[in-house]
Amino acid sequence: MSGIAGAGSAALSAAVMRAERRGRLPGGGSRWVRRNHRGDEVTLVEGLALGGGVAAPLVLLDPPVAAAVLLAGAAGAVDDLGAGGQADVKGLRGHLGALRRGELTTGALKIAVLGAAGTVVAVAGDRHTSSGTAAARVATAGLVAGGANLANLLDLRPGRALKAGLLVAAPLAGRPPAAAVLGATLALLPEDLRGRTMLGDTGANALGAALGAAAARALPPAGRWGALAAVTALTLASERVSFTRVIESTPVLRELDAWGRR
Repeated sequence: MSGIAGAGSAALSAAVMRAERRGRLPGGGSRWVRRNHRGDEVTLVEGLALGGGVAAPLVLLDPPVAAAVLLAGAAGAVDDLGAGGQADVKGLRGHLGALRRGELTTGALKIAVLGAAGTVVAVAGDRHTSSGTAAARVATAGLVAGGANLANLLDLRPGRALKAGLLVAAPLAGRPPAAAVLGATLALLPEDLRGRTMLGDTGANALGAALGAAAARALPPAGRWGALAAVTALTLASERVSFTRVIESTPVLRELDAWGRR
């Protein structure tokens, strides 16, 4: 089953990118063109390719995770398309602070949708298992939502989020969600490293949600809580510390981050 998920996601992701290069996407791909940190034009269609590529085989193999991946990707697409987002509101703290003031930002909306995505996996996935306690479900929901948000925080340089995805997915490859991530990531990584494409919020959220779900499927309740603690710690650290600065000041991380990049 995992082999089917990996092959299917790779094939579909590659097909979406071929359609983008040939200008055959419905409505055209120009609305997904943005500028990256270097000022170069890139296409965010990679995010659609990853989200669709990962979700498609999971519709048959793990429907709750497929639904969560699509929900997470859709939440990211709202930000990518600039539908009412507040550019001056940044980070988890900023969006929650705006919500306390009565301002609904797209970031706050995304938090709610990611929570719903995690809940779908937690409730549907644990219903018939011995680990389906309320606490285990909370940890599962947190991993899916937190993973989606954390992956988005890494998508700041070419290939960075996808490389992190590969590192997390590899030991979980026996689980269909992780196998689907591996297939899609390997198909999309070369163009991402060249700086021609990027995940955007659409793809990063889908990537993290799938990995969070794969971890929840693989880990016992205590392990889920441990993984959630790590995801939470990294997310909170990002409010105060630049991941890019840490990576660039750490030789091993700097070399891994730069590997294969243009």
